[in-house]
Amino acid sequence: MRRLLRRRQQGEAEIAGEVAAAAAAVATPPAVAPDTQAAAFFDVDNTMMRGASIYHFARGLATRGMFSTSDLVKFAVGQAAFRLRGSENPEHIAVARETALAFVAGSKVEDVVRLGEEIYDEAMADRIWAGTRALAQAHLDAGQRVWLVTATPVELARVIAQRLGLTGALGTVAETADGVYTGRLVGDLLHGPAKAEAVRALARREGLDLTRCTAYSDSANDLPLLSLVGHAVAINPDSELTEHAKKHDWPIKDYRTGRKATMIAIPVAAGAGVVAGGIAAALALRRHYRRKA
Repeated sequence: MRRLLRRRQQGEAEIAGEVAAAAAAVATPPAVAPDTQAAAFFDVDNTMMRGASIYHFARGLATRGMFSTSDLVKFAVGQAAFRLRGSENPEHIAVARETALAFVAGSKVEDVVRLGEEIYDEAMADRIWAGTRALAQAHLDAGQRVWLVTATPVELARVIAQRLGLTGALGTVAETADGVYTGRLVGDLLHGPAKAEAVRALARREGLDLTRCTAYSDSANDLPLLSLVGHAVAINPDSELTEHAKKHDWPIKDYRTGRKATMIAIPVAAGAGVVAGGIAAALALRRHYRRKA
């Protein structure tokens, strides 16, 4: 039974990867002569940005009075296992997939994008790690394309990529109909193996040589992605990734000022990451629509 679940999970990861690659949008063209075969791929949460991007989005909605802090904490605590162990337990992945649907059901795409732009400028821009941003800029200056690869919904991932002047973003893709989210994911969450599948699919589409590409992440959950490219770099790594990076002589860069730096200005509940923030955001958007109705 467990073997069957793993096979099914692998198939869903491949679908999620293909869909994410197809949905990836180019935000900024190279400013110098392009190196068409090389690219860099950056995880977002705790790699490019301090904390979970979708959680910051949800907090931005809370400041607008669209839901209470207690709602956010309740759902965040309930989903924290996904961020910590999602790649190890198929049951956690299944729960995350189901609860992620709540984030999008009935919401207008244009509303999510608009709010994402506002909240990035207000609450996320100053949480970008300067060191990681400099690494991304170095790739751009070398004529390489730079993509974000994240479990965050692709619409929010694109906002972040655009604000940072990056090439584009690969993120979790939700189904839409007439500009409204249906409540179903296309494929699966872009997490763990699905990230590697997305990059592999993008490489085929863009003619990239993965042996010349670089990937950056903070989490051992992204080992499939990091192992896929020719150059892997651990950024603000967790203990498992630190051990793996040392064993394989991968560069390690830590921009935190202390062990708990990634949690600055973020409640304990932030560990829930993409799913908890998504659910809280869904509550906010639904209540907002009810008030407007």
